[in-house]
Amino acid sequence: MRKSISSVQNPLVKKISLLIEKSRERRKTGTFVIEGKREIHLATKGDYSIKTVLICPDIYSDNISEFTSEDTEIIEISIEVYQKLSYRKTTEGIIAIAEVNELSLDALQFTKEKPLVLVAEAPEKPGNIGALLRTADAAQLDAVIIANPKTDMFNPNIIRSSVGCLFTNNVATGDTDEIIRFLQKNKIDIYAATLQASVPYQTCDFTRSSAIVVGTEDEGLSESWRVHSTQNIIIPMQGEIDSMNVSVAAGILIFEAKRQRNFEV
Repeated sequence: MRKSISSVQNPLVKKISLLIEKSRERRKTGTFVIEGKREIHLATKGDYSIKTVLICPDIYSDNISEFTSEDTEIIEISIEVYQKLSYRKTTEGIIAIAEVNELSLDALQFTKEKPLVLVAEAPEKPGNIGALLRTADAAQLDAVIIANPKTDMFNPNIIRSSVGCLFTNNVATGDTDEIIRFLQKNKIDIYAATLQASVPYQTCDFTRSSAIVVGTEDEGLSESWRVHSTQNIIIPMQGEIDSMNVSVAAGILIFEAKRQRNFEV
């Protein structure tokens, strides 16, 4: 028999609220919250373990067997509880608690001989991280590496803005110096998007093992990337400003690399 929760004061409801709001709680418990049928589906497809599924029968009536196993706890919740926990404007009536996966560089594995990797240094806004992950998914990149992250990758706003692409990409995090060592060890050329000592991006050969590295619009990339890059690259600008949104810049660079590779899958 399924459990049911109708009160917003229930201890589990308070625990889930903490998981949504506090990265400290996510780190302590090793769990995080996913909202929405598509996002939960992508998480299961990406080998994330779903521990608990909460459904609001007043909203959700679809089959949940694709999300659950014999070990998955299923709980029916009232619409009041769901409204307290949901953080999306369009509700689907389903929330899951999942175990975090290891996002270390050591866990990264490449299946292609010449991988194409995106590195983003210190992105602050979950919306930008989500947009980067969606672009990486569209291009089927071999990995996305976040250097010096300002928030944990299981922040609900990252999951929401990425539309679940956090789970469809090969993701890792680390500090700048260890990522540079990782790329060098794996013989992956580093193309740093920066103004200093740069050449137009379209003049470079991205058909080799390549990492495209982007920084924030305000700060750009740290000196370590400029010093250790195979080549610094720039997107020629014809307007009055000399920068653009990081996800837009990454998209331009990534799809030039894909064009050179004949959009190989």
